Amino acid sequence: METYIVRQPILDRSGKVSAYEILYKEDESSLLGQQDSRVATAIEEFLTEMSDERFLGGSTAYLTFTPNLLMKNIPRMFSPEKLVIQINDQAILHPVAQRMLYRYKKQGYKIAIRDFEFSPRYFSIMEIVDYLKVDFGRVSTNEGIRNTVSNTVSLSHGLKKKVIAYRINTPEALALAKSLECEYIQGTCVAEQKSARVYRVDHMQGNFFQLMIAVTRDEPDIDEITQIISRDVTLAFSLMKLVNSAYFALRNQAKSVQQALVILGVGQLKQWIYLLSFKRDNGGSSDELIKTSFLRANFCQELSKHLSNLPISPAEAYLMGMFSILDTLMEVPLDIALAELAISDEIRTALLTGSGSCGELYHLVLCYESADWAGMTMHAQNLGLPMNIITQIYFECVEYVNSIWNNLLKPANPEDAQKAAEGLKEGEEAL
Repeated sequence: METYIVRQPILDRSGKVSAYEILYKEDESSLLGQQDSRVATAIEEFLTEMSDERFLGGSTAYLTFTPNLLMKNIPRMFSPEKLVIQINDQAILHPVAQRMLYRYKKQGYKIAIRDFEFSPRYFSIMEIVDYLKVDFGRVSTNEGIRNTVSNTVSLSHGLKKKVIAYRINTPEALALAKSLECEYIQGTCVAEQKSARVYRVDHMQGNFFQLMIAVTRDEPDIDEITQIISRDVTLAFSLMKLVNSAYFALRNQAKSVQQALVILGVGQLKQWIYLLSFKRDNGGSSDELIKTSFLRANFCQELSKHLSNLPISPAEAYLMGMFSILDTLMEVPLDIALAELAISDEIRTALLTGSGSCGELYHLVLCYESADWAGMTMHAQNLGLPMNIITQIYFECVEYVNSIWNNLLKPANPEDAQKAAEGLKEGEEAL
């Protein structure tokens, strides 16, 4: 019996991650329809994985609870500061579950109603509810549904409740959620919100600072530099584009970050970073967008190691996951963004058409992200990927990304940054 768990970001109006909803799947149906004992088992497994907050990175979790789980005090496994108890009609219509919710509210937990709509059954519990989740999944296909959703959001605001617009999977749904001033959004189309209108390639302050320090050491470590560049999609894009440009006129173009660094050499690497340092400012892409690309890259790479017939290496699979968000990052169609890069035909085809085994791997990752369990299962079976390793690999990748992220976002020490900049300048003058 396999359990699949994924986190989906809930963003505030500024595009920052406010919390993560934890979605489950066990066997072929949602855990919401399973025996409560199975749900409890899945939650316990999840709690074991996130015991030190590595999975959520310190963020709040939204979880949906059945009446029986509420009455078994399962929410008490979380601290009130780290959990929003999410409920649906089952809990609202269950009189004992309602009493339990009032008790949890007094203990400091926040409550969210999933699939809120204008109906009298909701108002008996409204006084303890903090968030109302409204489904925007079909607003682009039906004008009547669009009007209903708009009225529901207006009613929610009239009740002084914060609205989470979820299933934001189309630009139309995203535009409506913004126009209705929903406090939070969730869905596959939030990347557009996360991009914060990036018109050029910028680099994360913390990551760029670490790179400056690494290249100015007496004996730069190429493996360390590779790791730093590989976790920032914008740096990786700039490096690959530079090395595979006409200036180097390579007979066999670089297909990984490490290959590109070997070709560039330490001297020219210092020059490149020195030039980049003049192009940076306090603006740039949102942390969550780059974090998403970093997680996708690691997930693709680690899954690829279990596929014997994949026509690309794990390093190339990493680039496939990382560069999958270039269209959002650069605000151009993906084919135009990829045209700047000398990546393999397999990666290009996978990202643009989804065909081939590389396309299967890429779409497996996308399906897992969006909790499309049926799609994930189909792609895994087509690839011959063992189902029992997918969630464990996902957890390991999330843990790895979170383990280094806080350090990347720490403000740089001005004195160290000045020394690194001087070192870069000296290196550039010596060349």
